Amino acid sequence: GFFRHKSWLRVLIRKSLILMQFYGQPPLENISLTEFETFAVERLKLLKTVETLGVSFVKHSEQYSKKLESEFKNLNFPYRPETVSIEFEKRRKDHISHFILRLAYCQTEDLRRWFIQQEVDLFRYRFNDLPPKQKLEFLHRNNLQYDTISVEEKKALQDKLVNSSYAVSGITVEDQDFYKVPFQDALDLVRTRKVYLKAGYVYIPHQDIVTIVLNDFRTRLSKALALTARSLPAVHSDERLQPLLNHLSHAYVGQDYSIQKNVGKISLDQIDSLSGKSFPLCMRQLHQALRENHHLRHGGRMQYGLFLKGIGLSLEQALQFWRSEFIRGKVDADKFDKAYAYSIRHMFGKEGKRTDYTPYSCMKVILSNPPSQGDHHGCPFRHSDPELLKQKLQVYKVSPSGISQILELVKGMHYQLACQKYFELTHNIEDSSFSLNHPNQYFVESQKVLGGGKDIKRETDPQQRSQENATTRASTAAQDTAAKDVAEMTEDLDSFFQDG
Repeated sequence: GFFRHKSWLRVLIRKSLILMQFYGQPPLENISLTEFETFAVERLKLLKTVETLGVSFVKHSEQYSKKLESEFKNLNFPYRPETVSIEFEKRRKDHISHFILRLAYCQTEDLRRWFIQQEVDLFRYRFNDLPPKQKLEFLHRNNLQYDTISVEEKKALQDKLVNSSYAVSGITVEDQDFYKVPFQDALDLVRTRKVYLKAGYVYIPHQDIVTIVLNDFRTRLSKALALTARSLPAVHSDERLQPLLNHLSHAYVGQDYSIQKNVGKISLDQIDSLSGKSFPLCMRQLHQALRENHHLRHGGRMQYGLFLKGIGLSLEQALQFWRSEFIRGKVDADKFDKAYAYSIRHMFGKEGKRTDYTPYSCMKVILSNPPSQGDHHGCPFRHSDPELLKQKLQVYKVSPSGISQILELVKGMHYQLACQKYFELTHNIEDSSFSLNHPNQYFVESQKVLGGGKDIKRETDPQQRSQENATTRASTAAQDTAAKDVAEMTEDLDSFFQDG
């Protein structure tokens, strides 16, 4: 009974300030699988934007607010306090989508940490946008009964409040409320000496009360995710639901790079040059390891092989590329054909189930099995020791200040943003105009920058063009098959949710 009774939810929304809430009550209505997936993906897009903007701009700046408001509009989420009494569907979507992502992002410590941080930043933006009266209503509705001090007490403490409260002057003391709060509820403000402390209480100016609310929200959400994680075995026992939640936690919301638009446009003798100019760091290190060791383990072959397929290598080129490299090591041509050629044809949908495999997204690279000793796959920003990452960036001629910026992003677990910063530094641009989600996207954007806005081009002869058309047809057929499989799974899941 996770989603049931829309009428109950409508009452809940009318009674509470649903634009601002602690998400204490789960939705109890029936929803279709299509809506389930759409809501989840669109909230994930919103949270990814929150992450990107939080690093790119000051969180209270006008630019940050404008860009975030634009994203709310695009994805049809509520964003203005004055619209609380209307737009029920937007507020319903906000409520339900939060709980869907809880199921997907409670599965590991890393996922929980990322989800909490983005939801807290989203909450901060919304709370700061509320008028003072609605902030107070929100506090009382959620049992945060902090008392405002009297005018007399405020006058008596005015000098102390001015001297100990950040950005408060004698004039603003008269014009705003101060809350008397037990000091243990405001440790962040006490630690940074931003408030007046007396007899176990701190006096918090109205503008800083958000710190208390955020701490409470973070604590509640962290506990809720831990409880959700305990119930996962029961959820995962239904094999129809588990793949969908796993997909959401690894979700990449962007272009599909399984369709080879550029097949045959990359020649094998270009790869070394391209790896230094246009490969993301994860693929650059795989290419370098392959050239040095003349071998990659399975994880590296899958990650790098699908990437090369995505940038335009044909099946024939891929077989030639891997064979020529492996036989330079300890693998002779006969062993390569017997042990490795099958898996390469399999990547291209020519063996087994004939699935046209998709190049790995950043989320898949970051969250998949971490590399062990002797492996070279994974995300260097996620899986490398910071000191080794620093050395690698120095070898690749990244400036000391650039390395510091990247390591700071890594420290904050913003791995994709660290990669995007690496892109900007190695392409000598101030601000990339895209949000990085995929290694193949990195390559495409790099080629645009280096080619003056044009994708890489190489003339193809009629035979190659014929091959390209055949590949496109094969890809389309594979997509049609996949679409049928998804449709069948959708029907099963749809009935599962409808049945409660």
